[in-house]
Amino acid sequence: MTDELILINQLQNATTKEVAFKTLVSQYKERLYWHIRKIVLFHDDADDVLQNTFIKVFKNIDSFKGDSKIYSWMYRIATNEAISFINKKAKEINIDISDYQQQITSNLDSDYWFDGNQIQLLLQKAITTLPQQQQLVFNMKYFDELKYEEISEILQVSVGSLKASYHHAVKKIETYIKNNN
Repeated sequence: MTDELILINQLQNATTKEVAFKTLVSQYKERLYWHIRKIVLFHDDADDVLQNTFIKVFKNIDSFKGDSKIYSWMYRIATNEAISFINKKAKEINIDISDYQQQITSNLDSDYWFDGNQIQLLLQKAITTLPQQQQLVFNMKYFDELKYEEISEILQVSVGSLKASYHHAVKKIETYIKNNN
């Protein structure tokens, strides 16, 4: 039995669930944090979404069927939580989600936790101009270095569609950077 299967069995057993969950959090919190951070952009927001993600994982671990890797399942939850978070924030201030993302990107350099330089800020601005699906695919492929098959499991989209999305995203980012540099 693999380490992942052992962990899943422990997570789904009431007597070992809490200890196993601490192990799960320890193993995946950093990767999930950075995945979420690329979507919501701000540190405090990423922390909130990460906490909500782990709450959902804890509450729903018994329904995990093992059809995918556990980290793919958690990435899917984290992605959905992050998207819901930014949709909610945009709705609260009554603006379109793309306008909201551009607004938070323009404030990114004032974020205490953002330590990027001008090139990184320009890249983040370029990414926010992409449609949401292309943003996700680009971030997962470029920053998280996930394989298309893994992204396909997480987003539940075909590999061919993901390749096309990534290609279009790269072209749009290149164009944005050329026009704004």
